[in-house]
Amino acid sequence: QVQLVESGGGFVQSGGSLRLSCVASGSIGSIDLMAWYRQAPGKQRELVAAFSSGGTANYADSVKGRFAISRDNARNTVYLQMNSLKPEDTAIYCCNSNIRTAYSTGYRAYWGQGTRVTVSS
Repeated sequence: QVQLVESGGGFVQSGGSLRLSCVASGSIGSIDLMAWYRQAPGKQRELVAAFSSGGTANYADSVKGRFAISRDNARNTVYLQMNSLKPEDTAIYCCNSNIRTAYSTGYRAYWGQGTRVTVSS
């Protein structure tokens, strides 16, 4: 079984910073994409940033220049450094990853439970 566990959320004032972490554990064969999504109250879930196994990072326009995604393949961990936070960044942030388990031949998507980020004005 594979699990994704996020940490690092919290309460911060506008202009502040937070660093989110997501660790994948379990019977992991290999990991392809690792990404962060967020869902604000009353809004649809949106992709914030993604990091491919090949080292390519992509960002939502709303976070470009403020957020940075990185990954540590040896630790099966993806990070999201969030700087210059704004009240509109308030949301639950979820980790997503395409993982092939040690007992399968194909990849499937896994999701974490999410971590709450609240930015006050």
